[in-house]
Amino acid sequence: MSQPVSERKSIGREAGSRAQRQRNTDNGTERHDAIYRSISDAVIEHRLKPGARLREDALSEVFGVSRTGIRKILQRLALEQLVTLTPQRGASVTRPTADEAKDVFAARQMVECGLMAEVAKRITEDNIRELRNLARQERDALRSGEQSTAIKISAAFHERLAQLSGNDTLAEFVAGLCSRSSLILAVYGNSGHLGCETHDHGELIQLLEQGDGGQARDFMDRHLKAIEASLLIVEEAAEVPDLYRIFGS
Repeated sequence: MSQPVSERKSIGREAGSRAQRQRNTDNGTERHDAIYRSISDAVIEHRLKPGARLREDALSEVFGVSRTGIRKILQRLALEQLVTLTPQRGASVTRPTADEAKDVFAARQMVECGLMAEVAKRITEDNIRELRNLARQERDALRSGEQSTAIKISAAFHERLAQLSGNDTLAEFVAGLCSRSSLILAVYGNSGHLGCETHDHGELIQLLEQGDGGQARDFMDRHLKAIEASLLIVEEAAEVPDLYRIFGS
């Protein structure tokens, strides 16, 4: 027996309503992701400096979303340790200490060096081309004095290397460490210098292309130690950022 017309219309309306709610949810997720990236980039690019307060009400007004949405985004950034959440005080850009910087680079040395042998076994010609393109972009950014861009590309290079190991769990861990390293470099790194020569990544790619995992591991160890050694840890006073100027269109 066929359904009555009224029942079919009711089912159709419910389905349409569900589809609309799903579209609204997807749009809201995309908007929150875009805001997350905007704040993350501002931290990495040092437009938002360590210790800078991130007021929920101001961010809500700047981005045109609810304070609840902003709170969720700040919590996501806190999980990556780019933002620190303090009871009664709210959110602020994380201020990495010398000890934290040392711990982050020690972790990177243990994990990234350990992945090189597997990367050397699995890497393809397409991967080599992709990595060389990233290395070229990094060199160009450094030569142009675009320090923040070079830091982001360097992080992307190391994240991609970890992904090529085939171990998704460790690759995700490396991505988090690279985010924290980017903040550390943005704050304490030398201008125009990432702690290594601009050809370092090119030499590492060559070793991986040759399938020499042992040499690649040793090179990565020296590479990361050089970056850490280049840091100049100098504490800066906290500031109240002009969020409208930083994020306003």
